[in-house]
Amino acid sequence: MSSPAALESKDHLITVWTALVRDRGGQVGTDDGVCRMWADSTFGFWNTVTLTGADIQADALSDQLSRAASFMRTRSQAGYVWIFEDLLSRQAKDELFSRAAEPGLELAFSGRGMAGDLTLPEPHHPELEFRRVETDEHLADYGEINALAYGMPPEVGRDALAGSALWRGDGSNGVSGRRGGDVHAYLGYRDGRPVTCAATVAGPDSIFLALVATLPAEMRKGYGEAVTRKAIHEGLKHTGHRRLVLHATQAGQPVYERIGCQANTPIHFLQLAKS
Repeated sequence: MSSPAALESKDHLITVWTALVRDRGGQVGTDDGVCRMWADSTFGFWNTVTLTGADIQADALSDQLSRAASFMRTRSQAGYVWIFEDLLSRQAKDELFSRAAEPGLELAFSGRGMAGDLTLPEPHHPELEFRRVETDEHLADYGEINALAYGMPPEVGRDALAGSALWRGDGSNGVSGRRGGDVHAYLGYRDGRPVTCAATVAGPDSIFLALVATLPAEMRKGYGEAVTRKAIHEGLKHTGHRRLVLHATQAGQPVYERIGCQANTPIHFLQLAKS
């Protein structure tokens, strides 16, 4: 049987990413076990497909991956199929990558679902000043830090958030039902220059951590953990929630464990195979 933690992780992706992708003018739809949340953005994380079922059998996995790949080939921009491993049957887990290869999908990278019930004190870092994202300049800086951290051109990151009322915390959205304040996005400044960023998005009964990044030259200084604690602290304080859900890269997992989260399902990010 599929684990409750894996179900929570998948459900939060669909709930939160639906709002974030629609904020970018994207389309969301579900068809027989395949959910497409696709903005056709140059920022690949806004182009997402995932599987909605639990205890997915191997033959169903093949069919769903085939339909996901076919959809992705009709889009102008690249994206990812997110596979929550603990939602697959044992056979489907064992055969995931061979079945993914049949329609031309390959592994891009892997991560982990994580979650925890937290109470965090007001964070600080002796070298950083925290500022909430409230202006178009803040949006541009936040996007650029993410792009550079993931090896993308800086303009891709700037375009990823440009003009977003949701990310400035002054628009309405369909995540928690509140108007404004659903996204608590923060930048960390060192000597007046933005070097790190993190955000939480409010859901009905938890907050979700998204788009954590630090400039490559400023990594391993504790900046990412500090700004992450700030975004979590503010998100919990303003929503009254105690639950945090997130999807971690392998590099980020130890940071979130220090904050108090526990790892659960492996997550595999598949992309169309490069010819």
